[in-house]
Amino acid sequence: MELRIGTLSVDPPVVLAPMAGVTNSAFRSLCRSYGAGLYVSEMISARAFVERNERTTRMLAFGPDEEVRSVQLYGVDPEFTAEAARRLVADHGVHHIDLNFGCPAAKVTRKGGGAALPVHARLLYSIVDAAVRAAGPAPVTVKMRIGVDDGHHTFLPAAQAAADAGAAAIALHARTAEQLYSGDADWTAIGELKSAIPGVPILGNGDIWEAHDALRMMDQTGCDGVVIGRGCLGRPWLFRDLVDAFAGRSVQPAPNLGGVIAVMRDHARRLVALFGDEGAGVRDFRKHVSWYLTGYPVGGQRRRELALCSTISELDDRLGELDPGTALPPGAERIARGHTNGPRRVDLPERWLETADDLTVPVGADAVVSGG
Repeated sequence: MELRIGTLSVDPPVVLAPMAGVTNSAFRSLCRSYGAGLYVSEMISARAFVERNERTTRMLAFGPDEEVRSVQLYGVDPEFTAEAARRLVADHGVHHIDLNFGCPAAKVTRKGGGAALPVHARLLYSIVDAAVRAAGPAPVTVKMRIGVDDGHHTFLPAAQAAADAGAAAIALHARTAEQLYSGDADWTAIGELKSAIPGVPILGNGDIWEAHDALRMMDQTGCDGVVIGRGCLGRPWLFRDLVDAFAGRSVQPAPNLGGVIAVMRDHARRLVALFGDEGAGVRDFRKHVSWYLTGYPVGGQRRRELALCSTISELDDRLGELDPGTALPPGAERIARGHTNGPRRVDLPERWLETADDLTVPVGADAVVSGG
């Protein structure tokens, strides 16, 4: 089943969601080793990139296996966004740009960025239009949430503005900013969006924990593809399962702990290679430990020890103490991983909701650090 995003063909129709501190080139490469799809980088700030921020530039690292270079871009100013899009394509060989209009972080929304920006659909149109014009042959897509809260749904007018500006696809995380990552994703909103904008591919995001969830979402909503976020944390083989499910094949059972340990060792070494420093790579891997072990009965003490490792040798030794034959208990695949916080009232600029037609660029919103 093929998904067309501008000139790109994505088969199966599966996209890795950008996740701060997670979807670096090491993680993207690991996930890609399990199957095809579109693998998007961590978010980078348009202004930070244009101003040649060192950390942002380092984040634009692509592996030799990345034939399609995909970057998520955060921007609130049409001029900075356009210049960033132009440089990404011309100077870094980027093939796809995704614009972030869904970040619910308070430091972002209180300045009118991220999930707050779709309230101002005219400004959103200007940003998307500028990016599309500057990106040339590279398709520009957008990702957003349902709205600020249940009283302020913005996804339909904002998505229409994005489509009118030339967005090649629209992804909807079917939660409001107020929800953060709590409660259930409202897949009916994805179906509403597909019905409202039939001419643009619509991607659904939210609560895809197993491969059959993706098929169910597409069947229920009519969406054209899925975006995988928290479901692949500690489970990069979910992309293998998705390939099999979309091909009509049986999905393999969850690996025993021995299989998980092998992937953990591989992931840690990929991070060491990416950072060029063993200590930095192993420290970065620590956050992944709890995700890989979610559901497996290994004990709190073992988890804590693994999350304190500083070298590959120490990590290998600690992993060697686990029982490789330990199986994942039935149903544990659906345990939520990653962020689970929320709901929380959304911080917005003063009179933000009352000035929805204002084209003024939010002051200070583009100072957000790359990565979220």
